[in-house]
Amino acid sequence: GPGGDLPFLGSVLRRAECVRRCEEPRLGAVSRHRAAEEVRADFQRRVPYSYLQRAYIQLNKLEEAANAAHTFFMANPEHMEIQQDLENYKTTSGKVSLIDREARQHMEDYSAGVRHYDKEEYELAIEFLEHALKGYYSEDEDCQIMCEGPQRFEEHEYLDYKAGLYEAIADHYMQVLACKHDCVRELATRSGRISPIENFLPLHYDYLQFAYYRVGDYVKALECAKSYLLFHPDDEDVLENAGYYKGLLEGTVDPATIKPRKEAKTLLRRHKLESRLLQAAAAGLGYAYTEPNYWNRYGARQDEHSVPSSISSEPEDGPRLSLTKKPTSKPDRELKEGGPLLYSDVKFVYNSQQLNGTQRVLLDNVISEEQCRELHRVASGIMLAGDGYRGKTSPHTPNERFEGATVLKALKYGYEGRVPLKSARLFYDISEKARRIVESYFLLNSTLYFSYTHLVCRTALSGQQERRNDLSHPIHADNCLLDPEANECWKEPPAYTFRDYSALLYMNADFEGGEFIFTEMDAKTVTASIKPKCGRMISFSSGGENPHGVKAVTKGQRCAVALWFTLDPLYRELERIQADEVIAMLDQEHLGPSEMNINPKDEL
Repeated sequence: GPGGDLPFLGSVLRRAECVRRCEEPRLGAVSRHRAAEEVRADFQRRVPYSYLQRAYIQLNKLEEAANAAHTFFMANPEHMEIQQDLENYKTTSGKVSLIDREARQHMEDYSAGVRHYDKEEYELAIEFLEHALKGYYSEDEDCQIMCEGPQRFEEHEYLDYKAGLYEAIADHYMQVLACKHDCVRELATRSGRISPIENFLPLHYDYLQFAYYRVGDYVKALECAKSYLLFHPDDEDVLENAGYYKGLLEGTVDPATIKPRKEAKTLLRRHKLESRLLQAAAAGLGYAYTEPNYWNRYGARQDEHSVPSSISSEPEDGPRLSLTKKPTSKPDRELKEGGPLLYSDVKFVYNSQQLNGTQRVLLDNVISEEQCRELHRVASGIMLAGDGYRGKTSPHTPNERFEGATVLKALKYGYEGRVPLKSARLFYDISEKARRIVESYFLLNSTLYFSYTHLVCRTALSGQQERRNDLSHPIHADNCLLDPEANECWKEPPAYTFRDYSALLYMNADFEGGEFIFTEMDAKTVTASIKPKCGRMISFSSGGENPHGVKAVTKGQRCAVALWFTLDPLYRELERIQADEVIAMLDQEHLGPSEMNINPKDEL
């Protein structure tokens, strides 16, 4: 009835007064503690640590500089210069153990707990995982509170906002509620990443239920199993484990008195209520909202005890439990290889198995010795230092000069007479030959498009090769951000996530070093090493299954045609499309410039 909303609004007013009364004496005026979005974004990306590193270097404080660089790198793993700086610190100061000064403690404890679990040090695993849970719920409380700050209204300019009281409250509260609901994702996401660790919170209870079982605490094992089942009530493995724990407790404790953990139950109840409110508001008020899958069960513990969420090392007199494997996420496409090479002169060398990996192939004689020499002559006439890297002449290592050129640039120079047109056309033709071979060998059932084509040379700089221990190109993956410490490859920007296959076609062997290497996800364990030579081509799928790099070129110049491909036509290489048009015009009975109505000085 009349005035029925006053108690609610009175409570809101009192809360606002309380917040303001608390904030100003402790933090000062709003201008001192509420930063602009640009500043917050810089701190989120850890940009201050990049400045700190340089400042510490000037003060000759190498240990602090190394830690600052490491802290920045953890949020910016694609930053090649910082990666090189870290390698230099390890060499000059002998510092191997680096500190992430912005590490989230609950993440650190979780990782430590998993490491101890993998080593079957179950008591230590329990200690760290319990600390991780305590830290998680504390961070969740902070995250919820931080969401109550100022919000952006994306649908309209706030100054022109003409909504009534309840619409305005609903607008603001929906922003706050969506932020709070997303705390689950925020707390499961490592610094600088977009993608969270899947099934993060439930995994704590999954590890703990087995660890407690192994140390003989069956009450805690059942408690953690029941807590896990709050999130995944139909998980057959954990249901079976819970039943086994109940059997072990018969005659000593009534299993019905053992309940799931209160904090897990409270969080999940709140999370479900938030979801219902968001979906109801989206339907009733016209908001765009899609509920993410916050508890993806593909995120599961992997250990030799069998499979995620099951027991295999039972007491000798105990029953054996069935061991069934939890489904893993399916790849975007069915992976095949071994298709025809299309050209009789191309020689097969090694397949994936022989190269100790997945979706890999090594071929020889893709181009002839004469074609290699001709390509090399073209390269010397068209390449630009730092091409593709905003003019940085040494983008990957200060000990080498990097030069490159695209297909379109080669054709442009050929058309203008700066290089033989036939030689420029060769670059175009051999890259198309490589594309056809890759598409055929990997038995792709859809067209493979060029994503980027680059003729590149790396030249060792004289006087800078002594005691060198860096790489010509650091270990990376082509369509995701490699995170060796987390043993993950994050398929998110700024990685070129649309790339599906890669190939490198080598032009020469008259240099020292420069071997192409595949590694494990740790970016350290080499699984295959390939010595370049004329006509040799290595091709592989572009994902985290194929981390790779290039060893230091210590003498001479190493040249290759680097090729990246995509199955998505939306990401076709624009310069390649333009090059196709140029080739089509040139093929029209070899018409001259006047007949084709093209000014040779124009950009193609």
